[in-house]
Amino acid sequence: MRVRQISIFMENRAGRLREITGIIANAGINIRALSLADTSDFGILRLIVNKPDQAIAILREEGFILRENDVLACVIKDRPGGLHELLNVLDEAEISVEYMYGFFERKTDNAVMILRVENPNDAIKVLQDGKFALLSGEQVYAI
Repeated sequence: MRVRQISIFMENRAGRLREITGIIANAGINIRALSLADTSDFGILRLIVNKPDQAIAILREEGFILRENDVLACVIKDRPGGLHELLNVLDEAEISVEYMYGFFERKTDNAVMILRVENPNDAIKVLQDGKFALLSGEQVYAI
């Protein structure tokens, strides 16, 4: 039920994001979801890709500093209140969300929220008990 996420630490300068996406594209790796957070000096690019092992190897070869994390991919209804329902279930169980980002899943017309939580095992149980579908890494990579 966990998905591998790559977090890349990058200088906040013109063209750096394009450089990273070019490396990934040239390797035939498809980005499934991303989030970019920045400060004045650096940024953190979080990626879910279809070939995480290959992406990690190539980016390290190119000298990027990165970290691999496990995140959860939770399916929600793509309608008003879908995200709110997910957050209610987590809040009632006192599970904090460190960060999240989402994408639209075109085959089912649902949204998928990528979640980093303080205790993934508890979150998995709470979400499954709340009738939320969680996707495996393989399912997300194949989208």
